[in-house]
Amino acid sequence: MNERHPIFLNSQTANMETDMIPEVILSSGHRMPVIGFGTVFDPLPPLNLLTSTLVEAIEVGYRHFDTASLYQTEDAVGQAIAKALEQGLIKNRSDVFITSKLWCSDADHDLVLPALKETLKKLGLDYVDLYLVHWPVRLKQGVGIFCQKEDILPFDMRGTWEAMEECCRLGLAKSIGVSNFSCKKLSQLLAHATIPPAVNQVKMNPVWQQRKMRDFCKEKGIHVCAWSPLGGYGDKWGSPAVMENPVLKDIAMAKGKSIAQISLRWVYQQGANPIVKSFNREWMKENLQIFDWELSQEDLDKINQILQTNGFSGNMFVSPNGPYKSLEELWDGEV
Repeated sequence: MNERHPIFLNSQTANMETDMIPEVILSSGHRMPVIGFGTVFDPLPPLNLLTSTLVEAIEVGYRHFDTASLYQTEDAVGQAIAKALEQGLIKNRSDVFITSKLWCSDADHDLVLPALKETLKKLGLDYVDLYLVHWPVRLKQGVGIFCQKEDILPFDMRGTWEAMEECCRLGLAKSIGVSNFSCKKLSQLLAHATIPPAVNQVKMNPVWQQRKMRDFCKEKGIHVCAWSPLGGYGDKWGSPAVMENPVLKDIAMAKGKSIAQISLRWVYQQGANPIVKSFNREWMKENLQIFDWELSQEDLDKINQILQTNGFSGNMFVSPNGPYKSLEELWDGEV
């Protein structure tokens, strides 16, 4: 079956508004639920609050959770899975799909496997379902997102990916992929990969539609996951460009849906997986109610006309002494 087209399986929870949960089959042969629950928060909530929120998300019906070493939420995800098993919300570890990411300070051949083992220790799991290279960037060890120019090191894409492939062969990651890679960087990776990336997770929403990336990934059999599908509305790093867009507002009003649902449905109809997050139970449920209706061609045509703006440049990874001396080099002219 072509991984571009979601298949539908019976839900394992009575709390879902619909009894069908879509999944996609990745190029690795593994299935991934089409909506992921994101766990990046700034500021970071207390562990008990975040854990209870994630348990509630499982109760509502989420089965795909997206975390990363950088987010410092792997512990909470692991505890939530354990509690969900104890409470009978899920029957087995295999009932949930867990994505985590290799941070840039571990983007080196000899550091990848130890980094994944540390992630698994925090999660309390034997494997992750998907492990992503967070950025095509390497930083000095111990450095987080607020890096200095001198912290940026040459990035050995080939060596890093070879170590990712070893993680996959060892069964520690069922599928492997990348995040924030341009089409050119994906091409460079595919030139030497023996296990191709199953996923590229990129910023994608109606005001940053990633048309070139989507076409490229479809051609190469790489599934697209969309972070910030609502533009990060209300977040420190976010923008109101999606949730206050007049085109989306008009479509939402006409269909009796929320703007968030219009945006998420648009992402889904492009064949991508949105990564959502909310502490509000009703919004959690609302974000899942996008599968029993669709946007018309007229709706899609209107959305295609929306002025495009990224809103997140990645400028922190640009350095006169690093591998990317300009945003043009970081994004290969795709932003």
